Amino acid sequence: MTWSIRWKVAFGTLVAVACGLLIAGVMTVQSLEQRYLTQFGDELEAKTKLVEYGFQPLFHTFSLHPTSSSLQETARNLGNRASARVTLVAADGTVLADSAVRDADLSAVENHKSRPEIQQALSIGHGQNIRTSHTTGERTMYRTILMQPSEDGLPLVVRVGLPMVVLDRELSELQQRLFLALGVAFLVALTLSVWLAHSITKPLSDIASAALRLSSGNQTFPVRTTAQDEVGLLASTLNHMADQLHAKIDELSEDRAQLLAVLTSMVEGVMVLDSRGYVLQINPALERMFGISRLEARGRPCAELFRHQQLNDLVTAILRSRTHHQAEIVLPLSGRCLQIEASPAGGERENEASVVLVLHDMTELRRLEKIRKDFVANVSHELRTPLTSIKGYVEALLDGAKDDPTASVKFLEIILKQSDRLNLILEDLLELSKIESGGISLKKEPLELRSVIDRTLSTIKPIADKNRHRLVTVVDPALPPVAGDEGRLVQVLTNLLDNAIKYTPAGGTITVGAKLAPSVGNAEPPARAIDLSVADTGIGIPEEDRPRVFERFYRVDKARSRELGGTGLGLGIVKHIVEGHGGQVWVEANHPQGSRFVVRLPLSTTVCSPPSRE
Repeated sequence: MTWSIRWKVAFGTLVAVACGLLIAGVMTVQSLEQRYLTQFGDELEAKTKLVEYGFQPLFHTFSLHPTSSSLQETARNLGNRASARVTLVAADGTVLADSAVRDADLSAVENHKSRPEIQQALSIGHGQNIRTSHTTGERTMYRTILMQPSEDGLPLVVRVGLPMVVLDRELSELQQRLFLALGVAFLVALTLSVWLAHSITKPLSDIASAALRLSSGNQTFPVRTTAQDEVGLLASTLNHMADQLHAKIDELSEDRAQLLAVLTSMVEGVMVLDSRGYVLQINPALERMFGISRLEARGRPCAELFRHQQLNDLVTAILRSRTHHQAEIVLPLSGRCLQIEASPAGGERENEASVVLVLHDMTELRRLEKIRKDFVANVSHELRTPLTSIKGYVEALLDGAKDDPTASVKFLEIILKQSDRLNLILEDLLELSKIESGGISLKKEPLELRSVIDRTLSTIKPIADKNRHRLVTVVDPALPPVAGDEGRLVQVLTNLLDNAIKYTPAGGTITVGAKLAPSVGNAEPPARAIDLSVADTGIGIPEEDRPRVFERFYRVDKARSRELGGTGLGLGIVKHIVEGHGGQVWVEANHPQGSRFVVRLPLSTTVCSPPSRE
């Protein structure tokens, strides 16, 4: 958090005063506490000597072996007179007498040899310590002195302990009064420091607030101050600068808004680089082309960001030559084809616009061009074959074959057959063109697939019988109706059956099936569609060719297809009709041999009554 000058001045003054008061208070408390402890220690030392003097006659009277009861009685009497706790400890730490312990509990008192004051007395003849008593539980000051009962007897330690409850209470009251006085002084210092800081920093605070609003782009009001010193000069200068800055900001904001509107609305990708090749700016169209965001792109080298050799070579070339360059690249992952126009922008330093690249997405155009070229080539090839045949046989007739009745009839039949094939190609082309352009409207009426299958099989059966094919139907009798155009669905099924007959050897089996489409996983409710399938036991379609069999004029075996008389447009018409119904069509292997075409059609949302039986 950033503090204002006002609070810095106030806080600095307050900290200085508080530190002085705190140091003075701590030193005062420590000095008084030390004085009290010294007085307390002197008093305890005098009492200890008196207690030692009181124990001396006891040992002379009992010939150096006083009884435990006499020692306990003496300790209790001396303790009462001295208003202190009196303890007599042997040199091995055994407690011989203790005024604070009952006679019966004396033997249970723990050994005192580890007590600091006892160790000091045994070592240097006297000792002192302040701690909490294990016996009484009170904070106590202990004073010990080493007593020698006789020349040949073991030394004893006399310990006198004074509880420091009264001393601690007095010190606590003194500290409370002292800290109360320090608190009052602190409040007075706080008030004075805040007032002083306010009077000094108020003009500067007004100027800082105005400058902050100005830096955030908000309209600010003029700074008003009555000061005639440097602060007043600063305020008037800031007011003049704010007026000029707002005018510039409004102008730049308008230009920036217009530029952003242009860049955002462009379908072409735009990228701006500096003289080092670092990305300064990209627009949303380029983000979509390369799948990157503006945040991760800005400030990074173009070569590191895109890793496309042809693009990096183009950037290097224009940075070196400072001339216009043009190229066309293909993105390896997405397959997009991009045309790049690179122009110098004039910047020579870092973070200045040096190169502007405009990327046009030519993917769809190149795809359409390829489709157009393939279509023209395929149509030309398909039309050339019957036309060449017709021309050849007409020339043969003109060269004299017309005079041979048998040959002329044969040639005319061939010419008629090729003319019919040519007419069939043109009809399929017109049909496909109408379907693709939406010139044919498809009905979406409730339709029983069983009737479509029966109608189609009645037409196809003579051809199948001629080729000794066996037609099998596997149709679920409880199928719900689909939404479709009966005539167009008959056309779909006819094309699929016609292909199956053409590419299935004599004696093969062709199966037409219809069932509910399976659900995906455990999805509920189940899929709302019906799968119509045509499976054969023919030559089959290689796996690599299956995705392309629905393209115009695409043939797996071109020689065999032309020999059988196909136009190469049937499956293309099937695909467009099925997709016009909102369905899907695909081909898969029919194990152990042959192919299986599947047409998935959505169910009708309208319930239709079953057909009446006569």
